[in-house]
Amino acid sequence: MTFLNPVNILTPVSKLISQSLLATATPSEYSPIVLTGVLLSLIVVYIASKIGGEVSRKLDLPPVLGELVAGVIVGASALHLLVFPEGGAEASNSVIMGILQFISNLTPDAATSIFEAQSEVVSVLAEIGVIILLFEIGLESDLKELTKVGYQATVVACVGVAVPFVAGTVGLIYFFHFPAIPAIFAGAALTATSIGITSKVLSEIGQLKSREGQIIVGAAVIDDILGIIVLAVVASLAKTGEVDIANVIYLIVSATTFLIGSILLGKFFNKSFVGIADKLQTRGNIIIPALVFAFFMAFIGNAIHLEAILGAFAAGLVLDETDKRKELDEQVKPIADVLVPVFFVTVGAKVDLSVLNPAIPSNREGLFIATFLIAIAIIGKLVTGWAVFGQPGINRVAIGVGMIPRGEVGLVFAGIGSASGVLDKPLQAAIIMMVILTTFIAPPLLRLAFKEPVEPQKPLEKEADVIS
Repeated sequence: MTFLNPVNILTPVSKLISQSLLATATPSEYSPIVLTGVLLSLIVVYIASKIGGEVSRKLDLPPVLGELVAGVIVGASALHLLVFPEGGAEASNSVIMGILQFISNLTPDAATSIFEAQSEVVSVLAEIGVIILLFEIGLESDLKELTKVGYQATVVACVGVAVPFVAGTVGLIYFFHFPAIPAIFAGAALTATSIGITSKVLSEIGQLKSREGQIIVGAAVIDDILGIIVLAVVASLAKTGEVDIANVIYLIVSATTFLIGSILLGKFFNKSFVGIADKLQTRGNIIIPALVFAFFMAFIGNAIHLEAILGAFAAGLVLDETDKRKELDEQVKPIADVLVPVFFVTVGAKVDLSVLNPAIPSNREGLFIATFLIAIAIIGKLVTGWAVFGQPGINRVAIGVGMIPRGEVGLVFAGIGSASGVLDKPLQAAIIMMVILTTFIAPPLLRLAFKEPVEPQKPLEKEADVIS
């Protein structure tokens, strides 16, 4: 019997890896120029995010929406200050690369190499930003409150995930003839609900503690958790490139088990976390152990073929239960303020809305897709109001409208889909349009819905008491 020598097996593999790295590596003499390009990109990102966020706030809209729109303006759709090779852009399309070529006399090959390296760094920063974002969302999702939402909010959340997901996926496959994976990804993007936007409007109109308000907020929290599980599953399907029923079942079970298992084991970890934080005497005694835990959980999520963001979200849910939660919240915010805008502006920058220009005949299908997704996004959430039962006099329209805005969670779907290469330009642009429109229309519609006369309401049942 002839035994294979492991060295003989590994040597060709190592050669292939080294050749691949050499082919994509940037020469060391270009490193300072790459850094300059990254710094210029970050200047664009932060100026755009602040201007967009401030304008959005003035219009009484969520700042995250302004950051997205600002990204669209500085990106491939308009100014070309921030463009990426995965979107089909070249170094010659980038205004920043034009500046670097002017000050450094770069050859076309050098410019291409620097452009790819600079774009990769910015993309990695954006990916870290979305991990921090999901960690922060997890910290804000109070598990104790989730146990009080009652069956009403749970039913509303499940309907709000299932209806738009199924309608969107089936519609894209049947009417627009999309392959299964992109259709599933777009359908999944329709499942999200932004709790931040809805709760802010409810608070402003004095309806946060109403029966409708409590059901909406409770359902939105559960919706986020279900949405993150769905995202982990569809992102994993995108990696394999095919829909296998056994694999889908495995992914759903593993994602759910991972999340629930993390929460249960987290109860034992909480005391250890507090003990470690109390023993550390130098700066970062709370935030560094928290980030180590979040990044470790993100690594585990990736390692078991789910998504890093699922692990980060689970870490946030776990640490939400610790005695250090308030201090941790305060210390995470500055980090999120630095990294999360990179994600939102980058998502906007990668979108080329010119593919929806109706003046070009070939683009009209993209507009039909966007219209279809927007319709499903609105109708799929409106029907959730009729999932509430045993509550006479409830304002069903208000509940449905309250579930409409996609906000930051919808953008996470678009960003992950873009990074994975699953979404083509028209479908990606259609999803972004859906997120923008649903986020724009929800606040005024919610104010209008609560002005409608309804029957006298009975006090909310204890099991649905979610907001105190």
